[in-house]
Amino acid sequence: MRISSRTVVLCLAMAVILTAPIIGPARAGTMQTFIVLYSAQAVPADAARTITNAGGVFVYAYNAIGVVIARSDSPLFRDTLLADSRIENVSSTAGFATKLRDVETAGTSGPPSGGPVNITVADSDSLSPLQWDMIQIHTPEAHAITGGSPSVLVGDIDTGLDYTHPDLAANVDGANSVNCLSGAPVPGAVAANDDNGHGTHTAGTIAAAANGIGIVGVAPNVRIAGIKAGNADGFFFPEAVVCAFVWAGTHGFNVTNNSYFADPFYLNCHNDPVQRAIWKAEQRAIRFAMSQGVTVVAAVGNFADDLAHPTKDIQSPDDTTPVPRTVHNDCVDIPAEIAGVLGVSAVGNLGLKSFYSSYGVGVVEVAAPGGDSILQQTPAAPNGRVLSTWPSALLTVTCLPARRLVDASGATYCYQQGTSMASPHAAGVAALVASQGSVKPGQIAATVQLTADPVSCPSPATVSLYAFFPSRNNGAPQACQGGPGSNSWYGKGQVNALSAVTAP
Repeated sequence: MRISSRTVVLCLAMAVILTAPIIGPARAGTMQTFIVLYSAQAVPADAARTITNAGGVFVYAYNAIGVVIARSDSPLFRDTLLADSRIENVSSTAGFATKLRDVETAGTSGPPSGGPVNITVADSDSLSPLQWDMIQIHTPEAHAITGGSPSVLVGDIDTGLDYTHPDLAANVDGANSVNCLSGAPVPGAVAANDDNGHGTHTAGTIAAAANGIGIVGVAPNVRIAGIKAGNADGFFFPEAVVCAFVWAGTHGFNVTNNSYFADPFYLNCHNDPVQRAIWKAEQRAIRFAMSQGVTVVAAVGNFADDLAHPTKDIQSPDDTTPVPRTVHNDCVDIPAEIAGVLGVSAVGNLGLKSFYSSYGVGVVEVAAPGGDSILQQTPAAPNGRVLSTWPSALLTVTCLPARRLVDASGATYCYQQGTSMASPHAAGVAALVASQGSVKPGQIAATVQLTADPVSCPSPATVSLYAFFPSRNNGAPQACQGGPGSNSWYGKGQVNALSAVTAP
């Protein structure tokens, strides 16, 4: 993952859905991970034997969506499995990760569930005056009504989170945190610890506590769990993404934030035989989570692409050697373009779309602050970026010197920009809506959209400022289509936390 370039990743009771891993015999050679997609959305009882007989090692079964994770070094593994009429497709995940990039210009359990819904908070922490992003979406006013409820659980599907960070620790739900990197869930806050920094940043925007230290998140009273699907290098492999969404769907999550691309390629093409098993497995996992009441919020990316009209992908696969390829509308960004997912574009402190943010009619549902270090530096946002939590152990490793900030208490923070920063603002607003208790899970995303502040397409003079930032894939100039309240840059508009919590 390198961060969103995309920045502009049981228990016995669950055994029916999540089958425990089976350890197979060791094999010589280089092992690859495979997604095995069954035609039926269920895994047959003999799946482990089928995998073993084909020359593989059974890793995990996601019975609720008909997907098995396996490993093999046999060159005949895929073809052997495809001879089984019950198996729809098989794909190796090697070379099919997404690495998130920052946009550059050069184990303990958390609070118990339940509790009061409307606990008000004040945005008066030591670094609150630096949070232009929160002022812009009216979170201080919303917090006078509610800071969210500890009965609401948000999953940050990312590189994990620093469960010891003093601005997050009180809200971290360790019991529901998990490491999904292998494709099989390893529960616990320690397993889900952040070794990159990106996940801790997005988590802070969602749920940094109102405790006098540092910053205040959009929903500072909710519980947050780290769902680690991105590794230290920022790669989100498909098996981890599948694991992450099934975990969220089986563990009572209300909202997930997704500041990454879950793909074998930047754009997943439905008709490509190599990609089909992977994108379909991811799609099944996301839909499963949504069917269990999870509101899924996702960044739309930082390539300045019109995702409604893609023509070229020069990014993929970015963990090996990218190979330019022609793409069409059957090629989509996952999870942002899965039906029902709340796609989020980024804006800066002037309320304009960030220079790097991708966009598209029907792709962007709402916009939120993600920062803009070139077109939108202001007195309130002198570097144009968004401030949030960062692991102290990584501050001098993965946060550039000019972006580091240490609170008087010693808590550590970093300035970043990207749609990865925008998405958690929208996820936090969704968590506040969920905390109200009067909105059904399936209506939370709609409420966030309906209460957003409509934003019109910019004037031609303003659009001309984006001429220096064409699509990074096909070189096309950026253009905005549609009217106020429904357009390709802002969707329904910029999220408004106050309007969201006061909606009838």
